[in-house]
Amino acid sequence: MTLHCPHPEFAGRQRLLDGIDAALQASDTHVAVARIQRVLEQAIRDPQIVLPACVHAPLHGHYARREIYRSPQHGYSIIAMTWGPGQGTPLHDHDGLWCVEGVWQGTLEITPYRMLERDGERYRFAPRDCLQGCKGSAGNLIPPDEFHTLRNSDAERIAISVHVYQSVMERSHVFQPIGDAPRWYARECRELGLDA
Repeated sequence: MTLHCPHPEFAGRQRLLDGIDAALQASDTHVAVARIQRVLEQAIRDPQIVLPACVHAPLHGHYARREIYRSPQHGYSIIAMTWGPGQGTPLHDHDGLWCVEGVWQGTLEITPYRMLERDGERYRFAPRDCLQGCKGSAGNLIPPDEFHTLRNSDAERIAISVHVYQSVMERSHVFQPIGDAPRWYARECRELGLDA
């Protein structure tokens, strides 16, 4: 499903975009991503930046992915995700793209994973410490450290997060546990869509 309005206008949008564009002037990926993380943290606290109304509507059955901007000059994509109570992701990667993620509203449980080994089409992971992402917090993923899960653990309230991807993320690899094997997973490629 695609958005009816692919890039909705919202208050303060240009302030956010100017900050990301300036951060991308760094020649080093780690420096640029760290700068974008600071931009996103500041944007969440900035009362002049107000996300479009559509991102406050959860969907039944899965979290919502709504593209709110795509840069024609730099190629990055900004996705707002709306997490209904208890909604989350399986263990997944970002298809080799860096990403900066910030919690705009509510709280998310974020569990990063470290790949320990690969045996053919089986992958073994170890979870790292679970992080509680609350409003105003942000983090980043830079490959090869790109494996994690996200979940809204609140039983009543929605959470909203904003994700700045290196480019349009059209697919992701999802890792599902294999039977009773401890921490071994099978990988499957999933196409990612956008919600209205």
